Parts: sequence; C-alpha cells; structure tokens
Amino acid sequence: MKNNIHAPKLSQIRITDPLFGRYAALVAEQMIPYQWEALNDRVPGAEKSHCIENFRIAAGELKGTHGGIVFGDTDAYKWLEAVAYCIENGSGAAYEKTADELIALIGRAQQSDGYLNTYYTIDHPGERWTNLTEGHELYSAGHMIEAAVAYHQATGKDAFLNIACRFADLIDTVFGPQEGKHKGYCGHQEIELALMRLYGVTGETRYRDLAAYFIEIRGHEPNYLLEERKNRKEEGIFPEFRDYDAAYAQTHLPAKEQTTAEGHAVRAMYMYSAMADIARECGDDAMKNACKALWESVTKKRMYITGGIGSSGHLERFTVDYDLPNDRMYCETCASVGLMMFGQRMASLTKHAKYYDTVERALCNTVLSGISASGNRYFYVNPLEVWPENCLPSTSMSHVMPVRQPWFACSCCPPNAARTLASLGQYIYAQDDKSIYINQFISSTLRTSLQDAEVALSMEADYMQSGSVRISVEAGAHKPFTVRVRVPEYIKKPMFYLDGTRIAPVIESGYAVLAVSRAGKQQFELRGEVRPVFVAANRNVRADAGRVALTLGPYVYCLEQADNGDNLACVYADIAKPVASNDPQKGLPGPLPQLGFEGVRLTRSLEKEDALYGEPQFEKTVAHLTAMPYCLWGNREPGEMLVWMKALI
Repeated sequence: MKNNIHAPKLSQIRITDPLFGRYAALVAEQMIPYQWEALNDRVPGAEKSHCIENFRIAAGELKGTHGGIVFGDTDAYKWLEAVAYCIENGSGAAYEKTADELIALIGRAQQSDGYLNTYYTIDHPGERWTNLTEGHELYSAGHMIEAAVAYHQATGKDAFLNIACRFADLIDTVFGPQEGKHKGYCGHQEIELALMRLYGVTGETRYRDLAAYFIEIRGHEPNYLLEERKNRKEEGIFPEFRDYDAAYAQTHLPAKEQTTAEGHAVRAMYMYSAMADIARECGDDAMKNACKALWESVTKKRMYITGGIGSSGHLERFTVDYDLPNDRMYCETCASVGLMMFGQRMASLTKHAKYYDTVERALCNTVLSGISASGNRYFYVNPLEVWPENCLPSTSMSHVMPVRQPWFACSCCPPNAARTLASLGQYIYAQDDKSIYINQFISSTLRTSLQDAEVALSMEADYMQSGSVRISVEAGAHKPFTVRVRVPEYIKKPMFYLDGTRIAPVIESGYAVLAVSRAGKQQFELRGEVRPVFVAANRNVRADAGRVALTLGPYVYCLEQADNGDNLACVYADIAKPVASNDPQKGLPGPLPQLGFEGVRLTRSLEKEDALYGEPQFEKTVAHLTAMPYCLWGNREPGEMLVWMKALI
C-alpha cells in the first residue's frame, strides 16, 4: 500500500510480557486445540457448532442438512487465521497438519465456479445472492480471504490462497458498477477489508476496486438492502430484524457523508477499517476525513471506559451520544476487536499515536475480559455491572451472562479473540523506511531490518510497577533512524534517558522521537508516574452521574463480590482518600496489582426494613474495598461485579 508504514512479520517478534505473554501463549496451548474440539462438536455441555460437519456435507462426504448459524463457516476461517499467526510467531507448528487437512476439506466443499458457502450449497443452492441482508455470503467470504492471506504469509503455501482467489474472482464477476452486474452489497461488512488484504498480497487491482465499490455504493438510493427486504416474500433468517433500519447496516448515508457511529457495532468497525484502508491506498482525503469524524464519534461520545462499544442489547448497536448503560449494554468482544483494527488502521493512515490509546484501552479491558484465564471459557457480551440473579432468560437481561461460557450457538467471538491475541505483535510495533514505532508497552523483542541494516530491539515494560519502560536498540550498521515511542497521557511527568543521561526528545504526533545515530547498542528509558486514578464520566452520561471508576494506567478496575460482599450498589467510594496498590491476586495471569481504598456501605435505608418503600432512615458503615483489574474479573467464584461506583460527593 502507498503509505509505507506497516507491521513487522510476527516471526520477528517475541512477546515476553508476564501478562500478555501468558495470554498469547494460551492461544496455541489452549484456545486452538479447545476451539478445534468445539468446531467438531466434541466439547461436552457446549452448544453445537456444526461447523466442520457442514463442510463435510457440502463436500459430499456426509449426508445431512446444514446445522447452526448461517455464517458458521467463519468460525473455521478465524480458527485457521489464528493457527496461521501461531505458525508465524513460532508457537503453532503442531497444528499445521490439521490446518492443511481442513483447508483441503474447504477446497473439496468449493463449487466448480469458485462459490463457497455451506449454508447455500447444502440447503439453498438456487438462492445465491438473494438475501444479502441476512445471508452473510460476502461476510463469510471475507473471513475466508483474511485467513487465506494470513496462512499464505505464514507458511508460503498457496492452496488456501488459490481457493480464496477463485471465490474472489467469482464475486468480481457477479458484483460491480459495470452493466449487467449485481448492484448489491453485504448486510454485514467484512468482504471490503478482506479484499484490501488480498490486494495487498497479490497486487491484483481488481480486488482493491471491488472493495472500493462495495464501500462507495452503500447509502445511495435506492437503498439496496431495504429494497431487498421489501421485495422478499418468505420469512427472514433473523426474527429480530423486524426492527431493521438503514442505519443498522450503515446504509443511511453514503460512506463519505457519515459522521456519527450508527447501527450494529461490529458491522460499523469492519466497514470503517476498510474505509481507512481505501483512504490510505487511494489517497482519498474525503474518505480519510469521514474516518476521522467516525472515530471521534465513537471514542468521544459512544464508547465505554473499557473500550467496549454497542450500548443496545437489542440489535447489538450504537444508540445516541452518551447512552452508555452499564448492566444491559452489549459491548461484544468482536466489536472491541473491530475497534482495535480500526484504530491500528487510523494510526497507519495518519501516523499519529493517539489512536493506539484506544487500541490499548480495548485490548487491556474488553478483549482480555472476553477470555477466561484458562483460555477455554468466553464472554460474548462484556458488561460493566453484573447482578447474576437478574440475568434471566426471556427478559431484557437475557443476553448478559454472569459467567463465561464454553461456546455459543453464534461463536464469532472466541476465534476472533484467538486471532487477535495470536497476532498481538503487530499491535506492538510498526515501521516505515526510517522509523520503528512502539505503540504498546508490552515486554517483547523485535528483530527487523531498516535501510538494509539489521536492528534488534528489546523492550522491558515495567511501567505498571516501577514507572519504567526500557528499550534496548542494537543497530547493525551506521545508518541513522528513529525509534518513535508513544507517550500516553496516563504516564505523568514523562522523562527520557539515553544510556543513563536525560534527554529531551521532540514529541511529534504523540510519539517521542528517539534518534539512533550509530551502530552498536543504545539503551533508552522512559520514566514516569503511573498511579491509581478515580475517573468520572461526562455529566451527560446519565448512567454514571455521581459515579466514579478506578483506573491504573490503561487498566480499568472493578469491584467483585468475592472481595467486597454482595449488593455492590450500596457501596460508595471515598475519592478523597488515597488508593493503595497491593499484591496481585494469586492464581491469575500477570503482575497487575489489586487496589485497596476506603468507602462506605449503606446498611439501612428505611425506617421499616421489611417494607419495599417508606420513610428514609439511612445508616452506613466504613467499608474497606478491594478492586480487581476488569480484564481478570469472573475468574474466581461467580458473583456480582461493578465498575462504576457511587461516589461520596
């Protein structure tokens, strides 16, 4: 792509961080084998996937009908993508044979013209491209393409990439602006960013042009998806789509005219990611400006403090500015993965570090919270307040699970989290012709080349404990370059040192620019203060009025019943008292401390305690409270959880 900032290969990066190294290792050690069993319906007590079975039926190797969700094929594709990243980062060699066998099965399920979708091949062969609103054909194709690109880059093998190109070529003959072609587009965006990745690895401009077409045509009249729904006589796939509107799939306006984040949160993030790719590749300033406006809308008015997005449990969507309820929101794990993807692309498009602040927020909170410490239990929805007893089926709370689940009927989130953590190195580092960018403070090593010279970089990020990030750079030749280090707001009084001597680097686009001017080894260090901070929300966030959250660096903290008793709604935080940093909870990943602080607990509210309502009589007692990192909640005994606490004001 034309802007030459890019992520290094995963084979060049090793993650040594005690927290993220553990989660990254979990992908190969636990998540990939566990999810393979789930895809084959071999996890006792878990909802059936039918995924691999569907491919076997589509290939003519089994008899039967399609089972599971309409886009269930994508679980296999994301699993393969995670395997590819693990092979590339050096942890997944044991799964290559299984992956090759699955790819061969996928190839046998592909139709003679290149078409590949088990739902339509098995049960609806004559209905291709007739239900783009709900059928997810192009969405599924997109995840297949992404996996094929990743697998080709990791292994050098072409079989999967050839399958993907055959399907992409078919799609290109069916859709487009040319006379006689289908003028539709997918109800769930994904094909667009996938085609841009395919263009990047093949250089085939048809894929780039088709991606741009799919983005450009959305939002123009007549609205294809609304017209399709109007003209369809049979019942749809998803009953909840009775409330479908143009904004749900981001077709309410042309892409370049959109300024507010609307509709289904995952669809939006995948679309915005593609828009950023197209703006970057094509030098499209109007598209770039739309991306900036949409980013501002999400992060300044429609995002949770945890980096979660999607405030409505119904249709998993954005609503209006500052509507951020804590107990019945959605905050799907996939949506925060999408937010990370969008942020990474915006940083690449603009070369500004600020986008990685939000990437970090989503990663350190919602994405990690979606996975158990053991790697085999998952949240689909990531609430900020849980009262387990009221998470009842057949109510407005039915989508909120108080404990992580072994699998889901719609299991897009577990393999999405796996592929994200397996490719985590590409969120830590980036580079261009003259610079290495450090975007996340995650202890790791990087071996790369810059201006035809070898560079070895080692980062020890101890900022949560000592306030220090040490960066050792060894250059193999006398060819000057820079290391650009993101300076986040939560590091107070930042100071930089070179080989022990304080320096004053230029801060440019949110990065401290550190010059490497000679061959050999140099030691840079960032020192600063990272302390616990109580945070309030904008007063227009009605759900959080008079409440505070507790943060330490990028990590949001929460109260759990295991430490603080039940009915956490009766707890008030004393924000005038200091917060103590205590030892980490034993048995949980990483060195994140527990935080201790003072507050009060409401012990009585009525004159007659057995009444539902009555004369107020408030009594309280001192409470010694313990907060846990939100990303680690729910890994002990089940119980209540609370992020936003009432404040003593």
